[in-house]
Amino acid sequence: QGQLVESGGGSVQAGGSLRLSCEASGRTGSSYLMAWFRQAPGKEREFVAATWRSGLSTRYLDSVKERFTISRDNAKNTVYLQMNSLKPEDTAVYYCTAGAALGSYDYWGQGTQVTVYS
Repeated sequence: QGQLVESGGGSVQAGGSLRLSCEASGRTGSSYLMAWFRQAPGKEREFVAATWRSGLSTRYLDSVKERFTISRDNAKNTVYLQMNSLKPEDTAVYYCTAGAALGSYDYWGQGTQVTVYS
């Protein structure tokens, strides 16, 4: 069994920054790929960013490129999402996930709320 626990969400004014953390435990700790998704009210969950095990390869949603950075510390089994220049449209519940490949996710966290106000 595995578990993902997110933290770091909150409320911030537009233009501000937040850093989300996701700590993996159990079988999730060795997952090849870790990613962040988000879901805004009334919208479908969407992919935000992913990083492969080496941490050198990453992928982003176009609208967050240049503003968000995903990174991982394998020694701590933790993945981070640094979010800068936040916009009100970034408001959502952010979920951490882990799995074998893009589109193949085995574990999900409980989510953390990010609210950006203008």
